[in-house]
Amino acid sequence: MVRVLPVELRGAVVRRRGRAILGPVDLTLAGEGLTCVLGPNGAGKTTLLRVMHGIERLSGGTVGYGLPEREALRRQGFVFQAPIVLRRTVAENLAYPLRLAGAGRADAARACADWGGRIGLGAVLDQPAQRLSGGEKQMLALGRALISGPDLLFLDEPCASLDGRATAAIEGLLRAARESRTRIIMATHDLAQARRLADEVIFLRNGQVERHCAAEAFFAAPQSAAEEAFLKGDILQ
Repeated sequence: MVRVLPVELRGAVVRRRGRAILGPVDLTLAGEGLTCVLGPNGAGKTTLLRVMHGIERLSGGTVGYGLPEREALRRQGFVFQAPIVLRRTVAENLAYPLRLAGAGRADAARACADWGGRIGLGAVLDQPAQRLSGGEKQMLALGRALISGPDLLFLDEPCASLDGRATAAIEGLLRAARESRTRIIMATHDLAQARRLADEVIFLRNGQVERHCAAEAFFAAPQSAAEEAFLKGDILQ
C-alpha cells in the first residue's frame, strides 16, 4: 500500500474573483493504480490536481494525506502540461531532486545514467536541456519526477502536444511506474489514452465531481446525459 494515501478532500473549494472554479469536492483516493481525471475544458481538472498535490490554496475545506503533510508532499511528484526544465544539463536536471534529498554525487550519477537510458536521453546527458525537443523535454520532466521513486505522481495533460511516438514512450513509463506501485493521477483530454491506461476515472464538470468509479464501468455504462455526451465527443456547456 502506498503510504502517502489516502488523499482526502473534504468540502474543498477554490474561488477566483469571487467565483467557485472547483468544489465543494468530497473525494478519497486510495489503493493502487492509475486514475484519469476527465471532463470538458474548464471543468477544473488542473485545479483539482493542484489541490490534491498541495500547491493550490483552498478557499474552503481541507486536503489531507496518510502521512503528515510535509512528509506527504516530499513523497509526491508533479508533471505539468508544459514541461519545465532547468537551465542545466540533462543529467543535472535528472539529478536535481536526488541532490535536494541529500544523495551523494556518485549515487546521483548512477541513477541519472540509468534513467537517462529509460527515457531515451542517455546519449545527451551532458547537453543543455533547453536544446531538447518538446517531446524530449516532457520525457525529461517525467524522468525527473520518477527518479526518486515517489509514492504519488500527478500529471496534467502530459501528452497534449506530443506525437504518437512520444506519447507511446510516456505511456510505457507510466505503466512501468504503476507496476512499481507509484500511484498515478493524470488529467487527460484523450479518451483513447484514458481507455488504455486508467484503472479508475474521476469525471469533472463545472468544478464538481460527477462520478468517481472504475474505468471499465465509466466507459461501459454512462450514468448521465452529460457522461454519454462527453463519451460521444459532444461539446458540453
